[in-house]
Amino acid sequence: MSTLQETPLASETLYRGSFIDICRDRVRLPNGHEAERVVVRHPGAACVLAVTADKRVVLVRQWRHATAQSLLEVPAGKLDAGEDPAVCALRELAEETPYRAERVEKLAEFYTAPGFCDEKMHLYLAVNISADSTLEADEDEFVETVLLDRAAVRRALDDGSIRDAKTLIALQFWLAETA
Repeated sequence: MSTLQETPLASETLYRGSFIDICRDRVRLPNGHEAERVVVRHPGAACVLAVTADKRVVLVRQWRHATAQSLLEVPAGKLDAGEDPAVCALRELAEETPYRAERVEKLAEFYTAPGFCDEKMHLYLAVNISADSTLEADEDEFVETVLLDRAAVRRALDDGSIRDAKTLIALQFWLAETA
């Protein structure tokens, strides 16, 4: 692995946002040459796979400005400073849907777009969910809850209705179960 490592030489912040920074980094390549890398620095995020007692997955549909369309996704959100990703997953489920979970169990963690961004996504499975959340979505967040059974999920995957990476990963965990 060390033969592939790039050594950081310098970093300049090009943009500082409310939760992301964009940096231009100079690095030394394994062959000794230097190169420039532009990186989006992100605090990380958590997402949650929640399944109802009648075996329907809890998804949200929301408008995504960057893609100019609404997407069907598992509930998710960015980590607050120092926040435990499991706490974030529980909060996001309760804010974005009528559901809350007794607890969550870690399924995976992955980088969302490692070619240009350091965002790490933490995927959790919600345990013992109930439809009694009293939390509300953020004031700038508009979401619709969508419940799909396995057959509907498979159709949505086949016809391209679900195209969000974290949701594709979460649903593969669910569909791989033998229940």
